[in-house]
Amino acid sequence: MQPSLRTLLVLGRVSNLPTVWSNCLAGWWLGGAGNSDRLPFVFAGATCLYIGGMFLNAAMDAEFDRAHRKERPIPSGTISLEAVWRWGLTWLALGGGCLIWLGAVTSGLGVLLMLSIVLYDAIHKRITLGPVLMGICRCLLYLIAASAATNGITGRCIWCGLALAAYIIGLSFFAKEESTHGPLRYWPAFLLAAPIVLALIMDNGDYRQAGWLLSAVLGLWSIRALRQTLWSAEPKIGQTVSWLLAGIVLVDWLAVADAPRPLSGVFIALFLAALLLQRIVPAT
Repeated sequence: MQPSLRTLLVLGRVSNLPTVWSNCLAGWWLGGAGNSDRLPFVFAGATCLYIGGMFLNAAMDAEFDRAHRKERPIPSGTISLEAVWRWGLTWLALGGGCLIWLGAVTSGLGVLLMLSIVLYDAIHKRITLGPVLMGICRCLLYLIAASAATNGITGRCIWCGLALAAYIIGLSFFAKEESTHGPLRYWPAFLLAAPIVLALIMDNGDYRQAGWLLSAVLGLWSIRALRQTLWSAEPKIGQTVSWLLAGIVLVDWLAVADAPRPLSGVFIALFLAALLLQRIVPAT
């Protein structure tokens, strides 16, 4: 039986792809931009690695989903476990192939990202600190994109990548509570503020006003998302996680507060695309 297009889209969690692209765009800008001929390979490699990681995640979580999430594609019977493995490994190989042409540093980071993805998929349900691995994966996207740019990996890129990782860790802990139905914890919400704290420390001169404005936007969006879970009579963790996932684009935009208006327009478009795609394909 051939899986439907929707089944493949759900397995790949394509509604989150705009956040992957915004990661790449921010990392590239933080690396000095330039080398625009390399950027399509970065985007293609990151896209394939993300989709491959999501397929492998579904394959490795098949037993858990059969017990707790029977609506997922594998337990519902819309696609076989063997097919998901094939799709996942193929996407992962394609992603690695796209990055291998971009030099030793970029390809080396690409291999590290592939290993991190597989490690996360294999153990994230077994260890408490699984979200940390997810944060590392997103941070590596910044470094990969920056390594393909003119200036390469800069100190600002590393700091922004770490702030992004903290945000990802925070939302991933909420996502973990959604799947395990564990008790709500408030402390991950503080990690969501890491990009704002970094911006208030690092942004200066002409960029301070833009940094403050984007910090306010990100902060208000995060509070709106958290309100669905932390300050609601009926917690909606899935909605909180979905909105926080879309907020990754705002984190990336804040990281490049000095970007010109056309590039800012791209981040706005990616944020809206993430929200729109969530109406079609679940983000979690």
